[in-house]
Amino acid sequence: MKITLPLHSFIRSRPHLSMATAIGVAAGLLLPSSWQEMTRLLTAWNVAVWFYLATMAWMMMRANHHKVKVMAARQDERATTVLSALSVASVMSLVAIVSQLSSMKDMAPDERALHYGLTILTLVGSWFLVGTLFCFHYAHLYYQADPALRPLKFPDDEQNPDYWDFLYFAFTIAVAVQTSDVCVQTRLMRQIVLGQSVLSFFFNLVVLGLSINIAAGLING
Repeated sequence: MKITLPLHSFIRSRPHLSMATAIGVAAGLLLPSSWQEMTRLLTAWNVAVWFYLATMAWMMMRANHHKVKVMAARQDERATTVLSALSVASVMSLVAIVSQLSSMKDMAPDERALHYGLTILTLVGSWFLVGTLFCFHYAHLYYQADPALRPLKFPDDEQNPDYWDFLYFAFTIAVAVQTSDVCVQTRLMRQIVLGQSVLSFFFNLVVLGLSINIAAGLING
């Protein structure tokens, strides 16, 4: 009987996420020790997040529905755990931003501008990360389900949606906190959509508040 170690299974099923995590950790270790710990942490987070988003964007643009099926099949039973953990990490990155902003009052203008740039990168990156993670999870649930019991029904009776279809569904929820013209057909999917809707509401609320704070800080110099 073949025994697969959890780490090996994770790397095999999520190579892009594993590589992004490794690059983020390496970046955190290589950053100057003179930097504040929170600045190093947020910088490493951004390196990992933007690397992951870039590789995923490249992959999704080239993937047809056959490739989507292959990617969905790679995901294992820990898909929900990974989604939850990374969503929590994204929220924690916003908490780190609040801590970062509170320590910027006494900084020189140039240093403050760099920190504002890091804050904006973190806000945008974390928001896109959450939407992208839910996109992949929806694709996983859709293609792992029995064809007669698909959890989502797309317009025009589309039976082989690609990543653009799942991105459309996930980011409609992320932006508008409501579902699109895609029909949700199972209880499990309704629970996950509800979870993303609630998370997106509070995430957007925090992003709006931090954006106002940043704008006020820039105006006041």
